[in-house]
Amino acid sequence: MAAERIDMGGYTLIENAPLANRNTLRVQARARLLAEVHDASRLTELLDFPAVRQGRMLVLGEGSNMLFTGDFDGTVLAMATRGVQVEQDGEVARIAVAAGERWDDFVRWTLGQGFAGLENLILIPGTVGAAPIQNIGAYGTEVAEFIESVEAWDTQEHRVAVLDRAACAFAYRDSVFKRQPGRYIVTAVRFALPRSRELRLDYAGIREELARMGVAKPAPFHVAEAVVHLRTKKLPDPAVIGNAGSFFKNPIVDAATGEALKREHPELVSWLGNDGRWKLSAAWLIETAGFKGQRKGDAGISNRHALVLVNHGRASGAELWAFAQHVIEGVHTRFGVRLEPEPVVVGG
Repeated sequence: MAAERIDMGGYTLIENAPLANRNTLRVQARARLLAEVHDASRLTELLDFPAVRQGRMLVLGEGSNMLFTGDFDGTVLAMATRGVQVEQDGEVARIAVAAGERWDDFVRWTLGQGFAGLENLILIPGTVGAAPIQNIGAYGTEVAEFIESVEAWDTQEHRVAVLDRAACAFAYRDSVFKRQPGRYIVTAVRFALPRSRELRLDYAGIREELARMGVAKPAPFHVAEAVVHLRTKKLPDPAVIGNAGSFFKNPIVDAATGEALKREHPELVSWLGNDGRWKLSAAWLIETAGFKGQRKGDAGISNRHALVLVNHGRASGAELWAFAQHVIEGVHTRFGVRLEPEPVVVGG
């Protein structure tokens, strides 16, 4: 059945909507209804539609952190709002960004404006509205550090809520938005970005890449360029092969478990946290367990980076999820550590 598109002014409704081009794993799935919101002020009207109010709802950005294991029998809501506003420009700029803005475009804009802080987070796919939900992070930086507040529609209290950084309850790849799925629809994110700050260079080859570039005194845009080089070399491009970036979280274990694993596997890549717990490299665990480059049908693990689940062609969401669970069970059998997925796994 062909998708039917209805323009409501401020938002668009699409019935029986295909989602293959709206998730970077390229899973062939459909939504009963897709709502694209271009004007956040019309959100309450949209949510009051009986078809939306009485059924399931899923908020979707660019689908770079989503695995559909089947069709979605409900409403997929996509924030397509645009706008970047510098509210105060001094040593620290306070910037309000609409949820539908592309994250990478925003990061590049901040660098062009001379702001610092987000350079390590360049080239991460997705929208600005999705960034706080996952508390995206890369190369030693998490977005939570630079978020001042998040504006969202609270579907429980039926009002606009502004959550400051503390209320967002950020943690590793986690937040209140992720722990209470369906409650908040992020409409805007407010950032506090300095003009200058100490650069974060001690992670995953950044200094080495800067040296290769011949940069002795790096600025934020140099760090961003180094990160682009590193990400491009390590991570497959979703435009070339379907993937959702890092599919598995780095597991965190207690001190006793971490120390025992280190004794048994001295080469284990790990980081000791301030709380005494160990964060283990999921990539090392997966590769050491023999899964890097392995595939079953069109579902597999990238031969470039062990964290990346890939769709080599026509793998279904169910097939990709089955392969991910195969990896999780294999790592658990080998090391006694259970991996968790980073993306949201959505059933039919």
